[in-house]
Amino acid sequence: MDFAARLAETARLTDAALAEALAGLAAEGRVPATLLAATEHALLGGGKRFRPFLVIEATILCDGPADAAIAVGAAFECVHAYSLVHDDLPAMDDDDMRRGRPTVHKAYDEATAILVGDGLQALAFEIVTAPPVPIDAAGPLARLLAAAAGFQGMVGGQHRDLNAAGLDADGIRLMQGMKTGALIRAAAEAGAIVAGAPEEARRRLAEFGALIGEAFQLADDLLDIEGTAEETGKRVNKDAEGGKATLAALLGPEAARVRLGETVARASEILAPFGARADVLREACRFVAERRS
Repeated sequence: MDFAARLAETARLTDAALAEALAGLAAEGRVPATLLAATEHALLGGGKRFRPFLVIEATILCDGPADAAIAVGAAFECVHAYSLVHDDLPAMDDDDMRRGRPTVHKAYDEATAILVGDGLQALAFEIVTAPPVPIDAAGPLARLLAAAAGFQGMVGGQHRDLNAAGLDADGIRLMQGMKTGALIRAAAEAGAIVAGAPEEARRRLAEFGALIGEAFQLADDLLDIEGTAEETGKRVNKDAEGGKATLAALLGPEAARVRLGETVARASEILAPFGARADVLREACRFVAERRS
């Protein structure tokens, strides 16, 4: 199975797990229909499912259980989806389109969008602390996910992003490492936790995740400068229009592409002790460097 097929299969497995989670909520009959529909709009509206991919592939690399990896990957996608719903709000990034469709607050309303995000964050922790996730992994995974999503991760990074005008390169890297990189780093590290892998494997996968997260954001910044709305499924040039600092804008596109190549090369090198078994994750480096959406 080539990389594209493997990524698509991860997306299929993740979507099935997410749909099952939403079906379980619907079956209980307590969630308002509009809230459930808005959550489905946010959660099942497409996407690469890159964070679940990292969880699953890191778990496979460390000989962990696939069913638990799929569940944990779904939990990470819940947190990612919640962050997008909140980021799109008028008080944050103020976006009307996401993945070629109206954002949740546009399709429904702002209050519903806020509640969808709140609910998805809670659902993530329900999933990560329930079977088939191994009981001895549930606590460490919950702490890892909470740290990546919270004040030291996405939330803190988003606040820095809202006040990012005038940041230098180090400030931008810190902000992006928190807002985007923290969850990607945690996704790779989570696979080692699911598998009960040795500390050295966990450390290397966390370092790999941090580097691939930095590369992912660099590619995203380049797409905002050079991409089209048709490619990305969202408004482009919004960072420049909003006066936000990005590494791609600060360095210039050509230098940013060089840095992107150097970053994915370092990420690939981190995986050397895993040998050929890590080739899928090495392919992920190429995917991040070359992506157009």
